Amino acid sequence: MIFAKLRGAVLCAVLLLASACAAEPPSAADPGTTSSQESETASGTASGTVSGSGDVLTSPNVKHVANIPRSGPFAGGDNFNTDLAFQGDYAFVGNFAGFVIYDISDPEHPKTVSQVSCPAQQNDVSVHGDLLILSIDEPRDGEGCDSGDSARTWEGLRLFDISDKKSPRYLGAVRTECGSHTHTMVPADGKLYVYVSSPGPEPDSSTCRPPHQNIQIVEIPLDDPKSAKVVAQPDIFPQHQNTEMFAGCHDITAYPEKKLAAAACFGDGVLLDISDPVNPRVIQQIRDTENFQIWHSATFNNDATKVVFGDELGGGGQATCDANTPRTKGADAVYDLVNGKLERRGYFKIPRDQEKDENCVAHNGSLVPVKGRDVMVQSWYQGGVSIWDFTDSAAPKEIGFFERRPFPDGGVAGSWSAYYYNGYIYSSDIREGLDVLRIDDPITDPAKQVKMDDFNVQTQKSY
Repeated sequence: MIFAKLRGAVLCAVLLLASACAAEPPSAADPGTTSSQESETASGTASGTVSGSGDVLTSPNVKHVANIPRSGPFAGGDNFNTDLAFQGDYAFVGNFAGFVIYDISDPEHPKTVSQVSCPAQQNDVSVHGDLLILSIDEPRDGEGCDSGDSARTWEGLRLFDISDKKSPRYLGAVRTECGSHTHTMVPADGKLYVYVSSPGPEPDSSTCRPPHQNIQIVEIPLDDPKSAKVVAQPDIFPQHQNTEMFAGCHDITAYPEKKLAAAACFGDGVLLDISDPVNPRVIQQIRDTENFQIWHSATFNNDATKVVFGDELGGGGQATCDANTPRTKGADAVYDLVNGKLERRGYFKIPRDQEKDENCVAHNGSLVPVKGRDVMVQSWYQGGVSIWDFTDSAAPKEIGFFERRPFPDGGVAGSWSAYYYNGYIYSSDIREGLDVLRIDDPITDPAKQVKMDDFNVQTQKSY
């Protein structure tokens, strides 16, 4: 979600562009590509057929098995739930107020283990061993959790020791240019590197002065995390981003086993060779000026022969899943990797039109580990959670979904991140807390046999 960070003229420009895009007639896909517009889904599940009760709607093959609401200071109206990560029997959920650790040893009866108060946007989270990393993309008057937002002189990464899940301990921080909107861990040669993505510049800011075209790489010594520091600032844009609004990247997904990374940046998608993690090399830079506004995230399929890029049209605060917005905008684009180069094959967007006041756009998701198929689960804010199959890159189809009815006051709401982990789907809902879903479908059932020790979506591992 980019709207939470951008302010003033920059935010207005994004929202105006979103409105302009929504008013355009559907544009034709490029030759050789198709967009997903069918209402019927795989496994015979019709997108209009729902089950459930109250405010929850699901396809017949999806069951809502648990919810833990936000609580205490984390339940404040602007204390949104954000990204999540997993380790063993634990889920870690970011929140604008800090982060929460849940015991998910019994996925259908999760329990809160601890809440750590550490206010900032967005507090996206990842875990590595006993280390937890938070992304801070909001200028503060200091690096610690007790800092305020008056002086606005620091933003970057915060580090915690989570060896005691009931009592995490603050270790230290690393200041990064323009903060850290998201981050990506790249373990290599016994070291932990972290790629930091952030938008910018902000001319009047003391933390994000122009120009800003780069990503930053932080090295975290695992035996002494407090000594972490920025070790590189590579420029990964051979054709520089042509925008007066902002530059940099929103998210980077690394696949260390394949020595590849895919960067979703503001106006560009970039394929990287990360054989040398401190010196990533650009393989290809792509654009889709007709359809994509904010290249938000990227996901490789398991054998790294495809990349799914998502477009966060409107920055996450707009209703772009309505009947008036083209099917190729605010959507996913599926690219095949052919002879080392990305070639676009098709688009996917949820086939259920949302209300005009429901913020909805493609957001964070992960693979469902099904051998021999390419399946994803993905959040769509108030569009809910979608499970979709892109085995046929040119004709992706939804196979299941979960969503709530429109948020009562018309505010920003819905699923921020939805990931599959050890047999269940976990959704971090901005306002409703942690949701746990189960899908029972012949296509996805084989995934229940795959067990992972940990999972950070921006650092892919093969299954």
